[in-house]
Amino acid sequence: MGIAVADADELLSNKAALMRESLQRSQTVTEKVVSIIGSFDHRLSSLETAMRPTQVRTHSVRKAHENIDKTLKAAEGLLARFDQFRQAEAIILKGPNEGLENYLQTIAKLRSNIQFFGNIKGFKGSDGIINHANTLLAKAIFKLEDGFRQLLLSHSKPVEPECLFDCLPNSMRPSSGSPAHDGGPNGKNHSNHDSEAHDIADAVVYKPPALIPPKVLPLLHNLAQQMIEAGHRHQLLNTYREARSNVLVESLQKLGVEKLNTEDVQKLQWEILEAKIGNWIHFMRIAVKLLFAGERKVCDEIFEGFDSLSEQCFAEVTTNSVSMLLSFGEAIARSKRSPEKLFVLLDMYEIMQELHSEIGTLFRGKACVEIRVAAMGLTKRLAQTAQETFGDFEEAVEKDATKTAITDGTVHPLTSYVINYVKFIFDYRSTLKQLFQEFEDTEDSPQLASVTMRIMQALQTNLDGKSKQYKDIALTHLFLMNNIHYIVRSVRRSEAKDLLGDDWVQRHRRIVQQHANQYKRNAWAKILQCLSIQGLASSGGGSVTGDGGPGSSSGASRTVVKDRFKAFNVMFEELHLKQSQWTVPDSELRESLKLAVAEVLLPAYRSFVKRFGSLVESGKANQKYIKYTPEDLDHMLGEFFEGKSTYETRR
Repeated sequence: MGIAVADADELLSNKAALMRESLQRSQTVTEKVVSIIGSFDHRLSSLETAMRPTQVRTHSVRKAHENIDKTLKAAEGLLARFDQFRQAEAIILKGPNEGLENYLQTIAKLRSNIQFFGNIKGFKGSDGIINHANTLLAKAIFKLEDGFRQLLLSHSKPVEPECLFDCLPNSMRPSSGSPAHDGGPNGKNHSNHDSEAHDIADAVVYKPPALIPPKVLPLLHNLAQQMIEAGHRHQLLNTYREARSNVLVESLQKLGVEKLNTEDVQKLQWEILEAKIGNWIHFMRIAVKLLFAGERKVCDEIFEGFDSLSEQCFAEVTTNSVSMLLSFGEAIARSKRSPEKLFVLLDMYEIMQELHSEIGTLFRGKACVEIRVAAMGLTKRLAQTAQETFGDFEEAVEKDATKTAITDGTVHPLTSYVINYVKFIFDYRSTLKQLFQEFEDTEDSPQLASVTMRIMQALQTNLDGKSKQYKDIALTHLFLMNNIHYIVRSVRRSEAKDLLGDDWVQRHRRIVQQHANQYKRNAWAKILQCLSIQGLASSGGGSVTGDGGPGSSSGASRTVVKDRFKAFNVMFEELHLKQSQWTVPDSELRESLKLAVAEVLLPAYRSFVKRFGSLVESGKANQKYIKYTPEDLDHMLGEFFEGKSTYETRR
């Protein structure tokens, strides 16, 4: 065990000795390497010192070359700019006719060169160059302005009516070459007016025409932009107005628009004026929805990015056209009021209301404020005139003093006129609601019901006065019966019934019956007295005795009976001659009135003939007294109220 430990110690000692020897050799090598490197560092420092002058000279040469390159490039740039000036001058002096896009590019380069020389500091010739360039630019803009004018004028032509009609919805296009469409007031069917008007307004789509070819608009926009950048806004505005304003006016004139004042309107016959109003309504739609909408699009595209200028140009080119249209509306609104104008006034008010939002959209901005105010002013004036005309109508009905002779007692023209008027009023219910709300904060139904009742009462008051013209009281009541029956029947068949109510209808039906009863009493009371047994008693001679039964003529005077038959014949013939010329136009009322007379007359006649006919039948001339059988009378009653002529009746 001890021997093994001793051997291990000796082995470790030997290894340690070897390691010390190796470390000593490494230290020696390291010292030698350090010595060698140190000598290299000294040599490199000497070499660097020797090379430094050469490096400095090389750097200076390189910098000189760089400066020369920069100078050459700057000189080349200046020469290129001068060359661009020469090229630009040649192109600008020739004008834009040879190529507008190239001309615009040249102006852009010229502006760039002016900016370039303006930024160069210390260049002696820059002021002269800039002045020359600005002079050249002014010439370019002048030629550009002329080019803008020529291009705009060459594509600004009045729009033909056919082109505008083609842009209308099918339902709005004219027929038979008339400017006004079938639904216009000059051929207008007022029934279902409200529903039709709203259906049309909701369903149709208008397609404004291209007033200037779309491919030209970008070019005009570029020209306008150059002029604006050159500070020529005013010249641009004048040029655009001169080119486009008259074109719009001429387009309207081709369409048929006239500029009429109040005096001109007053001279026109009503039929002609009504047709012109119908056309004007159609023209307003075409102008706003097509012409002005198309012009707005042109302005927006040419002056894109310059909103205030676009609005100003649009205002100035449309002012004359708008004035031309609105002047006619103003003339109508300010002309003398008359009842027949109410519905055309409402039509005009409707179209202004329909176009209100579009006018606000098209004529937006400060520049168009006067046009918007003028349009709104016309709308309010039409509403006011319509309301005043509405009020005038009630008074006109009550005071109507026409002396038209209605000899047959039929429905008076005033009655049919007023009833048709009221029917048309109900066709405009939604329009009247808007109109009433212009001036009063109220619902339309109570207002309309109140006005309608007053008109009906005014009509009845007038009819009462007209009925007093008849000398025959029976005809007076027949006249009132006919007219009030016509009123009641018309109300029952129209929307007026909903407003006036069932009580009003029933009350006036009773009035009709009262006049029918009064007619019977006044027309037939006297002839029925001829068939009465009163006054037939014998006064001492010519009597015939009988058994005194129900059919007996006991105590009756033959002479009195003969006189009664003769009087009856004369009176009935007179009534037949006269009342067959009278008229009850309603067939149902006519037949019921005949039946009511027959139910009273025929039984009385049969009874009288049966009871007293024997007193006159024994003579040779018995037909002289009993001329008619009950059947004859019934047949003749069938000819009553047919409105026959005197010749027909006598024949």
